[in-house]
Amino acid sequence: MNARAFSLLELILALLIMGLLASIAVPSYAGFTAQQQLEGAARRIVCDLGYARRQARQSSRGQTVDFDVANHSYSLKDMNDPDHKSKPFEVCVWDEPYRARMVSASFGGDAKLVYDGFGMPDSGGSVTIAVGSYQKTISVGSGVAKPKGSKPIFVELE
Repeated sequence: MNARAFSLLELILALLIMGLLASIAVPSYAGFTAQQQLEGAARRIVCDLGYARRQARQSSRGQTVDFDVANHSYSLKDMNDPDHKSKPFEVCVWDEPYRARMVSASFGGDAKLVYDGFGMPDSGGSVTIAVGSYQKTISVGSGVAKPKGSKPIFVELE
């Protein structure tokens, strides 16, 4: 029997082609991952703002969302985490799965958004988050929150 094997030249060529394809695919995949993390973080913030608004309306009490830009986090004051009832409601967008940075948060001159007992915000404003070179801004005004630069995401109005 005549056994045939790859020559060293064929092996090197195959490795070069695979390396070239990997060098094209890896940056594209990294960009896709960053965009997905950013979109997930933006949706989380929008959902939590809607939750705070609904809680304010249901309880007829004001509800404060306090953004901490330095720690890339926010908290819903006087509320417990829905999944862990004994813990306060705090979200750090820097943690997995988002790995997002909070660039800015401004609502009427401070980093606090207060919904009154009717679910109306005390002032309009925005939160900007980033993952890598990608950024997204979530705007709040008249009880509606949506990220700029993408399909609108509205807080559910009841």
